[in-house]
Amino acid sequence: MLQVFLLTFSVVTIAHAELCKPDAQNAFKVRLSIKAALGDNAYAWDTNEEYLFKAMVAFTMRRYSSKTTTQISNVLLCNVTDRVSFWFVVTDSTKNTTTVPGSEVEAAIRMNRNRINNAFLLSDKTLQFLKIPSTLAPPVEPSTPAWLIVFGVVLCLIVAGIVFLVVAGIQQRKKKNKESTERENLEEKGEVTITIENGTPCETLDLKAGHINGVFSADDERFTSL
Repeated sequence: MLQVFLLTFSVVTIAHAELCKPDAQNAFKVRLSIKAALGDNAYAWDTNEEYLFKAMVAFTMRRYSSKTTTQISNVLLCNVTDRVSFWFVVTDSTKNTTTVPGSEVEAAIRMNRNRINNAFLLSDKTLQFLKIPSTLAPPVEPSTPAWLIVFGVVLCLIVAGIVFLVVAGIQQRKKKNKESTERENLEEKGEVTITIENGTPCETLDLKAGHINGVFSADDERFTSL
């Protein structure tokens, strides 16, 4: 009896070794970057972590399809390295010597990717299924629609342009009014300006009040007395 059991165990072990190996059919490689993700809080990868990984894969298979009979023992790991990378396959629970098609395993992993990441405190970048594309997070939509932002910017530019034109118009009008007022004041006061020509000061004639040249006035008096 013992010999039969040992023979059966040996056959199963050899079969599992053939099923789980690098680049085998329906096999997937996993790479974890625990130290890069958690730093000083990084945990060691040991048999307990391997058991948790098998449990999570079995959970995803049971949740994805009607294969409710998938057990942890159906998840095989091999070629585990110190830098935490390994290969795994999922065997069919009804035929322990065959593997579940890779397309089903991939679909199950993609559907439950976040649950697996959370179990190991990692992300798609630090827990990589090399043959399975990362699950893309939904795009973050801004709280304010883009068209409303563009409309607000255009409206602000228009308002700024209107304010600039109004202020510039007011300043121009004030400048013109000031020049006009100064010109009127000069005409009312009839100010006489003195210019210098050939070294001799000459007075400008006041057009409103007139101006009498003293030289000619004195000559007129002198000639009149004669």
